[in-house]
Amino acid sequence: METSNILSILSNSSAMNYLDILRKQKYHVIGHHSAVKKCYWVHKALTERVFCYKAKFYGIESHRCIQFSPSVLWCLNYCLHCWRYRPSGWHQFPAHVDDPEFIVEMALKEHRRTVSGYKKYPNVDRKMFEESLNPKHVAISLTGEATLYPRLGELIEEFHRKSLTTFLVTRGVRPEVLANLSEEPSQLYVSLEAYDEESYKKFNNPVYPDLWMKTIETLELLPSFTSPTVVRITLIKSFNMHRRAVEGWSKLLSIAEPTFVEVKAYMHIGSSILRLSRSDMPNHEEVRKIAIELAQEIGYNVVSESIPSRVVLLSKLDKPVIRHGNAPISWYDKDVGDEYSGEYGALDEAV
Repeated sequence: METSNILSILSNSSAMNYLDILRKQKYHVIGHHSAVKKCYWVHKALTERVFCYKAKFYGIESHRCIQFSPSVLWCLNYCLHCWRYRPSGWHQFPAHVDDPEFIVEMALKEHRRTVSGYKKYPNVDRKMFEESLNPKHVAISLTGEATLYPRLGELIEEFHRKSLTTFLVTRGVRPEVLANLSEEPSQLYVSLEAYDEESYKKFNNPVYPDLWMKTIETLELLPSFTSPTVVRITLIKSFNMHRRAVEGWSKLLSIAEPTFVEVKAYMHIGSSILRLSRSDMPNHEEVRKIAIELAQEIGYNVVSESIPSRVVLLSKLDKPVIRHGNAPISWYDKDVGDEYSGEYGALDEAV
């Protein structure tokens, strides 16, 4: 694990405490500010041939996907539902910025390290194992705010040069970065829970007072992207599963005009359990009910769902024409397992 560089930008005590937590959560730290962590669905795909909802929705080959962050400590929000451990005050990105080429090479190396042990599993398909050593996708998410990394466009370019698709996830707090990317990601996600400025300040705890307006600017920017865009809405029972929220999201989505809307349940894991209750985690039927209501409000169709991940997909597309890989499942396939068989059935893991 590459930890020496990150130690140089933290005090010894806080660094060691934080890195101990990262190790326990199976992060592989890269350089000064990045990390890779094996996704729950990499394991499920290799050992059970069961694939994640991004495979079903967008063709992602789960066992070939790197879960990655270029900003492992840094974020501009302290969201109540966030499962990540993050010390307070970490919103200024470090002065030393690692080169995109170094980060990409290390991300590939660390991903291969996370899957190398599956060679000894008797039930792992040999072809799938070999494929996992040659990833085709990277989710630029995991933890932190990716748009704080100042060379993000170059990073995306470098992943594309390695023939990886890129899935950039952001809270939309830096529209100026998204507007000036030297290269678009393969798909862009904006995460929402709030439905107006008041709810945003209450739930997302922004570091700066203008971040809700920044979020609106990001949503206004989405129609200009040539790549597919997604607005992912996380449902929390005590916070946003009501008519006012649906009406608020409807206004926001009319601005963003995303290719897809994902309506997904909150997971009661990690640090979020200190702030929210397990009863805040909706079941799949509750998610579906809100998704149908929202779809009717915005004129989208309910086109697919993943019961194990408690997520429903909305779109104006009438068939799955956007596929980023060769996953063996698609919109119309029946899910394997129930809502307790996926990541919601493994709540002791941060996935």
